Amino acid sequence: MNGSERGKARPQVSATMVLLMLFTLTPALLAGEELEPSRNLADLENFVVQDCGSCHGLTLKGGLGPSLRPENLNHLPEEAIAAIIREGVPGTAMPPWKPLLAPADIEWISHQLKTGKLVSP
Repeated sequence: MNGSERGKARPQVSATMVLLMLFTLTPALLAGEELEPSRNLADLENFVVQDCGSCHGLTLKGGLGPSLRPENLNHLPEEAIAAIIREGVPGTAMPPWKPLLAPADIEWISHQLKTGKLVSP
């Protein structure tokens, strides 16, 4: 830690900010439109297996991160899953993926995880 980093507090996320992140919908979702992923589907599926799977297990049953199987996500709406992917989870190993994924890609992944379309038995 250098001198300029000392004394800087990590920004805290308030409950209000978390609620805003979880329930902010894109205009396309409000209009009931499906967003088209910016990458091809094979690339996105590979991203989930390789990048998400590196922490959540290659079968998404959990590892360093929790299980991403539908039965473990049933308490979360798709919008909440998208917010977690987009913004990450402060204080955990879950990074924000918004610098690397387009909003449509995040929405597509959220839907696939929620419905179980990316998990194998």
